[in-house]
Amino acid sequence: MILRISAEQEELRSSVRRFLSDRAPITAVRELMETTSGLDQAVWTQAGEQLGLQGIAIPEEYGGSGFSFAEQAIVLEELGAALYGGPYLASAVMAATALLASADDDAKKAYLPGIASGELIATLAFTEEDGSWEPDAIGMSATSGPDGWQVDGRKSFVLDGNTAGLILAVARADTGLALFAVPADAPGLTRTPLPTLDQTRKLARLDFGAVPARRIGSPGDGAAVLGRTLDIAAIALAAEQLGGAQRVLDMAVEYAKVRHQFGRPIGSFQAIKHRCADLLLEVESLRSAVHYAAAAVTEDSAEVPVVASLVKAYASDVYFHVAAENIQIHGGIGFTWEHDAHLYFKRAKSSELFLGDASYHRERLAARIGL
Repeated sequence: MILRISAEQEELRSSVRRFLSDRAPITAVRELMETTSGLDQAVWTQAGEQLGLQGIAIPEEYGGSGFSFAEQAIVLEELGAALYGGPYLASAVMAATALLASADDDAKKAYLPGIASGELIATLAFTEEDGSWEPDAIGMSATSGPDGWQVDGRKSFVLDGNTAGLILAVARADTGLALFAVPADAPGLTRTPLPTLDQTRKLARLDFGAVPARRIGSPGDGAAVLGRTLDIAAIALAAEQLGGAQRVLDMAVEYAKVRHQFGRPIGSFQAIKHRCADLLLEVESLRSAVHYAAAAVTEDSAEVPVVASLVKAYASDVYFHVAAENIQIHGGIGFTWEHDAHLYFKRAKSSELFLGDASYHRERLAARIGL
């Protein structure tokens, strides 16, 4: 596997970082988290048209840039560092991966160009009321009739479900799990925003009442498509978590340099110095794990299911720990609404739980390696 970051990839990182600093600073994040959608449409459009971020890992034949997941992981790192609240993970990662993992070329041609350009926002709806991330827990039904397919049931905790123009819903048909495409304006579909601890990450509940849908893929391939999608999504989320962890570590170190107590910077005290060194070790270890996992996806390695659970578990632990320690190092100011530390803390907690927490993925990892 190629784990080295190339000069071109570093230039990509710099470009994305400059773009987010200029067009999506933390002040804009605070404004958007008070809205229902959490989306600045102008920034989203510019990211697609000028930087091609949404289509970076989509093949050129479907309107994308044709780069690999390694480049997309770099984009995700920077999005996580900036606390970007737009539907990138939902649309450019989860929905796009589900379509690419299917064998339905007509569906790919119909939806992927719009996702790649940013004109179409899509999301994947699979979690239901019990909050289980296991595919076996899916109970929403799909039936075939003279007029085509219909889906009935409820999906909860759907990432950007209230913003997406296309819903890719996983339902149980007569041949097993299957993926269905549902436009946002389909009759019988009701979307309800959900209150969230992390206001920068928007979730929704979707109710399907005999909603007409287009089946994607072949009979019986839904479970494999969903499994592949969730593995890649877990690695993508870990890349986001790495970016956030690095940013809060930088915040903690910078504050330790400028905050003086007893006539000297608090970073010169052994307790703070050692704490920051331990956090650096955790973040750099996570960086190695994320880069390895991204390379595994890029090379379509058989290790992907194993490293997906491994890296998601470790990323959840590291990001939450570093975010919590950042608040402690900042002292009283770290607990205030005006300081950004609590925004990263909430994102760390929501990212820890989304797609399964560390305990869930350790159990998955143990099962996958036969323990």
